[in-house]
Amino acid sequence: MHTQTIAQLARGLKNRDFSSVELTEACLARIRQHNPALNCYISLTEEAALAEARAADARIASGQAEPLTGIPIAQKDIFCTEGVRTSCGSRMLDSFIAPYDATIVSRFRAAGSVMPGKLNMDEFAMGSSNETSFYGPVKNPWNLQTVPGGSSGGSAAAVAAGLAPGATGTDTGGSIRQPASFCGITGIKPTYGRCSRWGMIAFASSLDQAGPMARTAEDCALMLQVMAGFDPKDSTSVDVPVPDYAGALNASLDGLRIGLPREFFEAGLDPAIEQLIRAAVAEYRKLGATVSEISLPNMPLSVPAYYVVAPAECSSNLARYDGVRFGHRCANPADLPDLYTRSRGEGFGAEVKRRILMGTYALSAGYYDAYYLKAQKVRRLISDDFQQAFRSVDVIMGPTAPSVAFGLGEKSDDPVSMYLSDIYTIGVNLAGLPGLSLPAGFCAGLPVGLQLIGNYFSEARLLNLAHRYQQVTDWHTRQPTL
Repeated sequence: MHTQTIAQLARGLKNRDFSSVELTEACLARIRQHNPALNCYISLTEEAALAEARAADARIASGQAEPLTGIPIAQKDIFCTEGVRTSCGSRMLDSFIAPYDATIVSRFRAAGSVMPGKLNMDEFAMGSSNETSFYGPVKNPWNLQTVPGGSSGGSAAAVAAGLAPGATGTDTGGSIRQPASFCGITGIKPTYGRCSRWGMIAFASSLDQAGPMARTAEDCALMLQVMAGFDPKDSTSVDVPVPDYAGALNASLDGLRIGLPREFFEAGLDPAIEQLIRAAVAEYRKLGATVSEISLPNMPLSVPAYYVVAPAECSSNLARYDGVRFGHRCANPADLPDLYTRSRGEGFGAEVKRRILMGTYALSAGYYDAYYLKAQKVRRLISDDFQQAFRSVDVIMGPTAPSVAFGLGEKSDDPVSMYLSDIYTIGVNLAGLPGLSLPAGFCAGLPVGLQLIGNYFSEARLLNLAHRYQQVTDWHTRQPTL
């Protein structure tokens, strides 16, 4: 059953080919078999998952099932889950048992899905390789010597390896799309505000957004249908009607206008990846689309702008972890300053400390105008570039990442090189736009992702584009051999 998509599993449950209990047991057995090598999961919730599966079977039998009823959906360990450890990949929260469910989690529960466990991630979502986790790095199932991408690397690797049919992720600067590209799956970062952030542990509050990760666009559409929608508990949630994502998957692409940003095809992009991306664009031409070159002139500034804005917000958000209210507390503090210093020093990893220091510096007196304020102005310029482009095109396409998955430890001592792996994704977050990555081929035996970028609240269109491409290609059906 691990080779089937969510849509296929849903049909099997509806036709009584198997039960949710049988599906869940098979999923848990595969996790027990392969997780020791991949390290995708931080926590397993086997007893609770089987109880949810039994409830789902009863719901299916009563004729009250929804599309995801009985389907195992794993949660990134950034979402609070009542009664279950919610660590955010950090020693700081290693002992934190969430007292409530995040809105995203509660919506999946209401839909009748089953949660097999919580997925590994870069610490507090800070990383591009899933190597900053307190629980150790996740391995890419296509090659265990390479990274799965980050910060949602556990989610991407679990889906690619068949350890979950679908998983949630979060995307602050590319953390759904880049690991989706590295692991050969489909992942969408919705428009900022489309999915609730309530109960999602914050990294950078003006950038973070939850989204689905699965094998296909159809599966992502089914998941996003559950995740999307206004939440009065989240002040950043937008009250915009949620369309029928699955119903729009087969819409015609005749007359679709595709824009290729020249900045995405300059120095730094692997030529073999460029060839695959242009071949994917050619498939869209066959489906009725037109293609033109566009420019996003301020895109090269997205990485430096992001690495001022995001650390600034992180330094503020992570100030709450002080060893007093919750989180890691050092042993036998001598006084209050010692409590703060040692609790934070022991609880946070090197990358989190680096970003807290960067952000605190950027917000400090005398530097706020020079760094943070200027970065916010650049952010506006990047957003304006996208809006200018969308006057002449309907969707923007390009590579998700400049390379395929790199080796474990290859960039650990070079933070700037690591940051540049998100060069094509960060601008989308700064502008608050939706972006999607889908498999578009292989380079040196590793997956390559095609990125689709749309205007605000155009998730249905992006899923439609991805689905139509997946109807005429088979890259999304390829699975690693474990």
